[in-house]
Amino acid sequence: MTALLVLADGEVFEGEPAGDARPVATGELVFNTALSGYQEVLTDPSYAGQVVAFTYPHIGNYGANPEDDESARVHCRGVVVRDLTAEPSNWRASEGLDHWLARRGVPAITGIDTRRLTRHLRDKGAMPCAFGTASEADLREAAAAAEPTDGRDLVSAVTTPEPYVRGEGPYRVVAYDFGVKETMLRHLSRMATVTVVPASTPADEVLALDPHGVFLSNGPGDPAALAGPTAAVAALVGKVPIFGICLGHQLLCTALGGSTYKLPFGHHGTNHPVRRVADGAVEITSQNHNYAVTDVPDVDVTHVNLNDGVVEGVRCRSAAAFSVQYHPEAGPGPHDARYLFAAFAELMGPVG
Repeated sequence: MTALLVLADGEVFEGEPAGDARPVATGELVFNTALSGYQEVLTDPSYAGQVVAFTYPHIGNYGANPEDDESARVHCRGVVVRDLTAEPSNWRASEGLDHWLARRGVPAITGIDTRRLTRHLRDKGAMPCAFGTASEADLREAAAAAEPTDGRDLVSAVTTPEPYVRGEGPYRVVAYDFGVKETMLRHLSRMATVTVVPASTPADEVLALDPHGVFLSNGPGDPAALAGPTAAVAALVGKVPIFGICLGHQLLCTALGGSTYKLPFGHHGTNHPVRRVADGAVEITSQNHNYAVTDVPDVDVTHVNLNDGVVEGVRCRSAAAFSVQYHPEAGPGPHDARYLFAAFAELMGPVG
């Protein structure tokens, strides 16, 4: 059975339906350069509203299992691959990826020339798309009507509806759930009792919990569309130590008076070199973001992306607050950036 992938600019790719095959699926198409970790990518809430194209040609080699989920469900709008492995080979696998996608209601398309697709997105930028078994005319119409992530609050669709507690560590940490990953909570839980709160939680409710520190998580969409969370972060700066990752980094920088802009095709992968300004060391990092920060006052830039110069980390000069654009909790092979969780504990100080 034939399926088509149609981009908003009219480019067409032919493939075959997979996963939860359907006539039409839409979303903003981005490419991810990771060689492994596809299950973590697909369950990362930061991909809400997007269709993920994997540049690595063989996806599904080692199957899927419950332990590798980063959240309770799949948040991306669909998956594009060159070759979806039918028979996985790994002792941890509990099912194949195609069955895993179908069971979770995730549409996919396989057989796509992902090299040509990636070059096109690299040159033209991330854009809306439509794919499925419908006619080319219907898919063109759907792609033209599909929404990008610009100006959209996607956090409200992925955040927890109610607070909950994880861990039993000596610190008290309040973690804003803008789309928090399980691995982040595991790292925080080793050192703190973590109260995870909805993205809409006002600053006074956070301070009423008397935390030693506040954590700002990753999440999807345009940070400029999150006026409420930005105001809450601004009210917390200077009152409690703050550590932000990815979207949390963007919200902290915006709260400090900086601005954000959309990258042409974002950073999505596991091998991005980042220079630590303090000593010149290079960290190989995992990244997943479409937006970046600029013109942030009252901060020292602590990390810089060596590929394109994007600001990857800041530390506030007048308050106990720092953040990074990349994902220190991830383990893409090296664990170069996990020291940042210890830096958060040091920022919070001794437990009294």
